[in-house]
Amino acid sequence: MIEHALIFAAGRGERMRPLTDATPKPLLRAGGRLLIEYHLQRLAAAGVREVAINTSHLAEQFPAALGDGSRWGLRIRYAYEGPEPLETGGGMLNALPLLGDAPFIAVNGDIWTEFDFSALPQNPAGLAHLVMVDNPEHHARGDFVLREGRLRDEGDPRLTFAGIGVYRPELLAGQVPGKFSIVPILREAMRAGEVVGEYFRGRWSDIGTPQRLAQLNGQSAQ
Repeated sequence: MIEHALIFAAGRGERMRPLTDATPKPLLRAGGRLLIEYHLQRLAAAGVREVAINTSHLAEQFPAALGDGSRWGLRIRYAYEGPEPLETGGGMLNALPLLGDAPFIAVNGDIWTEFDFSALPQNPAGLAHLVMVDNPEHHARGDFVLREGRLRDEGDPRLTFAGIGVYRPELLAGQVPGKFSIVPILREAMRAGEVVGEYFRGRWSDIGTPQRLAQLNGQSAQ
């Protein structure tokens, strides 16, 4: 059972403006609940007990809205990145002291999905295990190739990274604190055969624009 998780919630959400001028994207509502609440509920149901939430943009709103996590049976701790977000790699490195030494789940705070986090492997056969989905219209090219359970950065057909994964802390070994993306690190690990993955066929949505948020609300997120 994976006990630690990280939710990426530090971004400014530029494409969601003007909604995100006053509210961080993960705290926007869909189906009557905050987007991030769906993650917290599903993580708790999967056995996660401690969640780190990285924050930057309007950071003070997160503890005000979510508290210490006890209402979900979780312990929430906040990893503040400063006034400028550190991106995915820098944000993950910044939060590592809150995530322990074992593999942990990381999930983007601006997606909605019915994915069952308990299905993720406790000990991935590599440095990372990524969940892949069909390419949405706004990302038709996709990200990576999934073949025989391994992810590669070359070839076709490509799938889209769902923003859900299990990571070993060793993936970031040798990285210097600061602002950087996790993607080049994952690509290097893929070349070494150290990234595995799975294909998810269920409901998933990247809530990147007000139009997609409205669409999700129209589909009755649960």
